[in-house]
Amino acid sequence: MTRIIAGEFRGRRLGVPADTTRPTSDRVREAVFSMLGARTDLDGVRVADLYAGTGALGIEAVSRGAESSVLVEADRRAAKVIADNVAVCQAGRRVRVVGRSVESFLASTAGPFDLVFIDPPYDVTSDDVAAVLTMLVPALADDAWVVVERGSRSGPVELPVGLEAVVDKKYGDSVVHLLQRVDSPS
Repeated sequence: MTRIIAGEFRGRRLGVPADTTRPTSDRVREAVFSMLGARTDLDGVRVADLYAGTGALGIEAVSRGAESSVLVEADRRAAKVIADNVAVCQAGRRVRVVGRSVESFLASTAGPFDLVFIDPPYDVTSDDVAAVLTMLVPALADDAWVVVERGSRSGPVELPVGLEAVVDKKYGDSVVHLLQRVDSPS
């Protein structure tokens, strides 16, 4: 069972698409928000949840005070479940579901986003994640945060200019990378 952990929508149960997603566990989600809470205030931030799956990360951010969240999911069944989850939380005014690929979304958005979650399926390669991060940098606000969740057996991801690693934490089969937007060297 996936549920919202804290904030306005605390305790709301979220649907999970059968066999199409690997939801971030409540334990990992709580750890992610603890890491973020120690470094930034979520009040008023603009969020993008890429490879949204259930939408739990983006909805949780809004529950905890984010101004808005865009949930991007290419799988139609998962996007339908996300829309249902947004409805369960009555978050439709602050949460938008985008049913298209992450690459297509990033190619057509200007942002800026203050917080971005990237939790792709484990079979997405490290090179593909690096390409998404490169596309993402121009859509990030100054000092934005990026959270990347990968399988613990996934290879390292090369970070593009404009992002720097702050902390990496392992949770069972998952590794969470907390990145921050930094000025490019002159």
